[in-house]
Amino acid sequence: MIEARSRLFAELVGFPACLGPAVPSETHGTTVLALRFDGGVLVLADRRATAGNLIMFDQAEKVLPLDDHTVAAISGAYGRSLEVCRFLRHSFKFYARMHLQELSLEGKLMEIGRALAANQADALAGVGFFLPIVAAYDPESDQFGVYFFDGAGARFTNGAFACAGSGSERIRGVFEYLQRTKGPFASRPRDEVLREGLVLLDIAAALDSATGGFGKVPPVVRVLDRAGNRPLGDAELAAAIADVQRLG
Repeated sequence: MIEARSRLFAELVGFPACLGPAVPSETHGTTVLALRFDGGVLVLADRRATAGNLIMFDQAEKVLPLDDHTVAAISGAYGRSLEVCRFLRHSFKFYARMHLQELSLEGKLMEIGRALAANQADALAGVGFFLPIVAAYDPESDQFGVYFFDGAGARFTNGAFACAGSGSERIRGVFEYLQRTKGPFASRPRDEVLREGLVLLDIAAALDSATGGFGKVPPVVRVLDRAGNRPLGDAELAAAIADVQRLG
């Protein structure tokens, strides 16, 4: 008597047998970017939070100050990103209170990389994956920097711009084009760089469904300069958005 058994579809079509349960993939749906200008760094982000193909929230705060001289923009698992940024903020503040001086820029970047490395197990399990970009000012050297990371905590910089999130893949090459045709971001005025950043966000929103546009909620924009960091004024942001929409 031949024993009947059900067969997997993969067996029927000749695919290799699955060796185990698939790890659920998690996309870092958003677009965040940082751009140098002649007096500091602009950090921009859309405000859409997604879960798969669902829009969960359209007023998410994705640009977070870690201290007066350091700003992070987050992409990936929103809750986990907020948790790690809160930890880093308290870590920087604790160091300053214990040692009566601010943690060095290199120390801050090492702490961020360490936090990402500690999160790697959750990221590989398909939960808690996130990638930040960081804008920082070093008072000791009077230098601004823009940094980006991989999931293991490795740090990279080109000094002028960085982007992350699902929409960043659609616009990554545009940064180089703008620098080659209009000059380095770091030598250009803030209002000009702001408009370039908004155009980049608008292009990302048009090509990536996980990136929110300007129609309903304006993006988050934060300015980092020698005086510290602060949100861009509502009137200046509204005027810049109107210019981009008119030209588009």
